[in-house]
Amino acid sequence: METHVDVKAKVEGKKWFYNDIVKKHFFNPKNFLKDEAAAKEYGKTASGVGQVGSPACGDMMKMWIKVDKKGNKIKECKWQTFGCASAIGSTSMLSVMVTEKGGMKIEDALKIKPQDIANRLKGLPQRKFHCSVLGDKALREAINNYFRKSGKEDRVVVQGAKIIDKILKITDKDIEEAVLEGAKTLEDVQKKTKVGIKDKSCIPEVEQLIRFYIEKYFG
Repeated sequence: METHVDVKAKVEGKKWFYNDIVKKHFFNPKNFLKDEAAAKEYGKTASGVGQVGSPACGDMMKMWIKVDKKGNKIKECKWQTFGCASAIGSTSMLSVMVTEKGGMKIEDALKIKPQDIANRLKGLPQRKFHCSVLGDKALREAINNYFRKSGKEDRVVVQGAKIIDKILKITDKDIEEAVLEGAKTLEDVQKKTKVGIKDKSCIPEVEQLIRFYIEKYFG
């Protein structure tokens, strides 16, 4: 079989490869809805649906879940994406994680972090780690959608963005994305976002957020 362009790549003159587990989930993704007809039909009976990103500007992820209301567990998880091998492989693994062994309780599913998915995959290339966030975010949106549809608004987890740099209107989500893309220092984040260049009063909070996101995603 010819190696897919997204499974084999050159980065700064060096080659890197996805490991066998990631490639397995990429070439044969679990719980993947292949076409719009299947997605439309499945959506009729889904407990919740979540979508993040946009196919018009890049990666997009849409996810459906079915919940065992008696046991408060996710019994099924289906998804579609316009994304790379990392997005496909990590979401395939995520769908397995939340449905295996009879299904994961919703409270536990909300605690899953991208690093947990990467650990089950035995690692992802550093430059592609941020792609694993797509499935994680879509799952949270689907769970929130389920809460709203079932009259459990008090359980909705709000994940709004907070403006950190008041001059350039840069948010905590912008800083989070920069860290996920490999930024580890204030200088690295500033190169990607320009945060704190004009509004220097926000720098202490930016540094705190950098430490928080590094701990959250990389341990």
